[in-house]
Amino acid sequence: MRRRPAAGRAGRGRRGAPRHQRGTEAPEGAESGERLQKLLARAGLASRREAEGWIRAGRLTINGALATLGARATPQDEVRLDGRVVRRPAATDARAFVCHRSPGEALRGPMLAPLEPGSEAPRLSLIERLPRRAGRRFIAVSPMPRVDGGLELVSSDGELAARLQRAMHDLVSEFGVRVRGELNPQQLAGILEGTLDSGARLVIERLDPAGGEAANRWYSVSTRGASGKEMRQLFERQGALVSRVLRTQLGPVRLERSLGRGQFRELTQEELRALLASAPGRESG
Repeated sequence: MRRRPAAGRAGRGRRGAPRHQRGTEAPEGAESGERLQKLLARAGLASRREAEGWIRAGRLTINGALATLGARATPQDEVRLDGRVVRRPAATDARAFVCHRSPGEALRGPMLAPLEPGSEAPRLSLIERLPRRAGRRFIAVSPMPRVDGGLELVSSDGELAARLQRAMHDLVSEFGVRVRGELNPQQLAGILEGTLDSGARLVIERLDPAGGEAANRWYSVSTRGASGKEMRQLFERQGALVSRVLRTQLGPVRLERSLGRGQFRELTQEELRALLASAPGRESG
């Protein structure tokens, strides 16, 4: 049997593909690294979708080579965005903040009007007042509607924010809802039923009167997996005139009295672990 000349196989790899065409989707050592989109999201620079756009636009390099979709990078690789080195936080650097937002205050956005009439100093939105050393891009976890307020949770770590967002479906939240007048038994029963406009049902664990002033009455509600928008909708479906919804607790994190409106503090690693442990089936990914 005649053997095919060695030269006929010199430029071929497995399955007949030219060797120069293989290995172009990711740099050497990619299998043990982290996907570039995930890396940038964890660094708080962009969402995964935004990072994909940057890769397609040729804005990212790994060890000087132009990055492609599917590329991975190890901790030893040098990743640059528009020529600037991307600092990758260690796992222990993941940071999140609990903020006390006043109703009507912007969580993010352009500079606002001065706090005092005649003052020349503009007021920054709440996220823009967070320390810059904590990250360049902060992501809000299940933010309250702007007309409402209370406890807000934000993180500069994209992966951590995504995990916390998934955990929201299983976390118990508490809200204070202010309505005009006292709710009657039929309205209270309708709220406890938890039915939304979409037909979905919230799990209402507790609904208690919480005092009031003048014609306004407050109600304290404990529910699982509800957003501020859904809480307002739940009351308004029963004909209640809602003037304010404040989130006071999110899982194990409570809005303590010592944290005034417009103020924030960093969550401890113990609090972060407790938040994620509240939904063990959704923590990964």
